[in-house]
Amino acid sequence: MKTNITAKDMVVTPGITKHITKKTATMSRYLKPDTEFIVRLRKERDQKICEITVPMGGNVTLRAESASKDNLFMAIDSALAKLERQILRHRTRLEKRLRDDVDLSETEFIEDPSVYGEGEKDIVRHKTFPVRPMSPEDAALQMELLGHSFFVFVNQDTDQVNVLYQRKDGNLGILEPEG
Repeated sequence: MKTNITAKDMVVTPGITKHITKKTATMSRYLKPDTEFIVRLRKERDQKICEITVPMGGNVTLRAESASKDNLFMAIDSALAKLERQILRHRTRLEKRLRDDVDLSETEFIEDPSVYGEGEKDIVRHKTFPVRPMSPEDAALQMELLGHSFFVFVNQDTDQVNVLYQRKDGNLGILEPEG
């Protein structure tokens, strides 16, 4: 396991590093030994936030984020619990990338794994819509007018399909395809 820790507006002490390394090492029961953990710690207002990203190759990336008002260690543990729930929830889809000898009945970070392992989500609606070239600014205006939290459009500058979305912090983000 390789763990890459970065921080913004805070200092990463040896105790924090040791805690993260120890906790991510326990995730080795699910993941292959060459898996990389990218841990980003940051402080926003009165919150301490831990974001963990695990690129697993191909089109699969696990990501979890958690925040705590006072305790960074609680945010770290909560983010790892979210990762564990993702692995359990998507175990059939992730099967190729998970360790072969993993026992998914024992969990490290969550108390009741049965809640998260059951029930696939069904696609209950299929909708088509016209997509026309526009600038990101026009897409933001259109998204606001529709009252949606995301908007799909063709970027007039790149001629590629982009997704404009509302972030948790109130700002906007754009998803663009690579290549």
